[in-house]
Amino acid sequence: MAILDSVLVWFRRDLRDTDHAALAEALRRGRRVYCVFIFDREILDQLPTRTDRRVDFIHQSLLTLDAALRKRGGALIVRHAWAVSELPKLAGALGVSAVFANRDYEPQAKRRDATVAAALGKAGIAFESFKDQVIFDGPEVLTQAGRPYSVFTPYKNAWLKRLTEEDVQAHEGPAANTASAGALAISTETGEIPTLADLGFMASDLRQLGIVPGMPGAQQLVDDFSGRIGRYRAQRDYPAVKGVSYLSVHSRFGTVSIRALVRAARAAIAAAVRDGKNSENPEQDSEGAMTWLSELIWRDFYFMILDTFPHVTERSFKPEFDAIEWEQGAQADAHFAAWCGGRTGYPLVDAAMHQLNNTGYMHNRLRMVVASFLTKDLGIHWQRGEAWFAQQLNDFDLAANNGGWQWAASSGCDAQPWFRIFNPITQSERFDPAGKFIRRYLPALAAVPDKHIHAPWRMSAAEQVACGVIVGRDTPAPIVEHDEARRRTLQRYAVVKRDVSP
Repeated sequence: MAILDSVLVWFRRDLRDTDHAALAEALRRGRRVYCVFIFDREILDQLPTRTDRRVDFIHQSLLTLDAALRKRGGALIVRHAWAVSELPKLAGALGVSAVFANRDYEPQAKRRDATVAAALGKAGIAFESFKDQVIFDGPEVLTQAGRPYSVFTPYKNAWLKRLTEEDVQAHEGPAANTASAGALAISTETGEIPTLADLGFMASDLRQLGIVPGMPGAQQLVDDFSGRIGRYRAQRDYPAVKGVSYLSVHSRFGTVSIRALVRAARAAIAAAVRDGKNSENPEQDSEGAMTWLSELIWRDFYFMILDTFPHVTERSFKPEFDAIEWEQGAQADAHFAAWCGGRTGYPLVDAAMHQLNNTGYMHNRLRMVVASFLTKDLGIHWQRGEAWFAQQLNDFDLAANNGGWQWAASSGCDAQPWFRIFNPITQSERFDPAGKFIRRYLPALAAVPDKHIHAPWRMSAAEQVACGVIVGRDTPAPIVEHDEARRRTLQRYAVVKRDVSP
């Protein structure tokens, strides 16, 4: 292992100082290790609001990361610039031998990294990237024919078969007292971390929403979820129940490592199996953790799809679905605006959209419901919904967002069948039976009886008066009739799928 005089670690979506592949490798191979994060203007300048929660989350997470690095003798250099030009400039000013970064799989990020690597190369500076935000990447999980998987279940089986303890082992540098240990360093380039105002942004409502950024926030959620993971499978689909981990934004920005999450899932599975005879429902306990592990594998799967089939960012994974004739024109635009604003007249859909618009979060079951409603009740192109989610979600991740939308629209890999169309009323009755979630985000419906909360328009005029909720005045009437919309969707999809019968 060649020792380098100095290394610059470029942080991106990995805002932690532990279990960090690039940082650990830099500390093994570099005598001095500098750390940088760049608020990339290529991204920030395009954001439509100056109170973006994601920028606020990143900024607060960087303050936590800087404090952790300072405890170890280093510090974080933070820049607000165009990364493709600022990174090579900084590397030259620091006189480093190499720049280390963890791999990104988004097409734009891969182009950025290639540009940076070329500029560094001209200056005689190496650029190395490392696997960090997934368990497996590249050709590590392939079919027996040596091809990438396009169906999740066989991918999951192959993923689990390949998994070893080494794959989830934490990436840590050498012990500080060993001869080979590098040292975190501070340079004259460090300076002060710019404020949100310096970046042209304002503080968001993260604190009011109870979102704690940074590594401490991630650890709080991991600790909290560890006591509930056994109930995950049974409770994850109910938005009014605290059944999920709420770790998605931390996973997105890397304030916790994917290896730590997989280790937690495996530990919970092992504990449930070991202690099963003392548990009231050991099968539920182990199945809960196993189901959560499956969700983490879905995350790897969508990263693999994006990395291997980058065309999904521009068109359907399955080319035949590009022939679908989506609704367009003034009525489609009005329907899309109603969907975005939570004014479709279907309470569960509208409550979910209000949750998204007010908090930047949406429960995963509801993401499927509202995506199905947009594409298959309203007949609107999935790319319009994908773009709205990209703008609104705190945890927006291109791979998962694109994968989820193409799944709902049946145009993606291993997507739901084109003739499967969620009924927004029965979904509401099943997953929010008492209307608790609906009433939280649609308080105007608070007095509607449980039997009508899922479809208020079915109340008689007298019942509407009795509860003080007049459809069309206090709550929107449905903008489409589901059964009729379903018929139109089956016709729309049948044009490109004549060989499939529902």
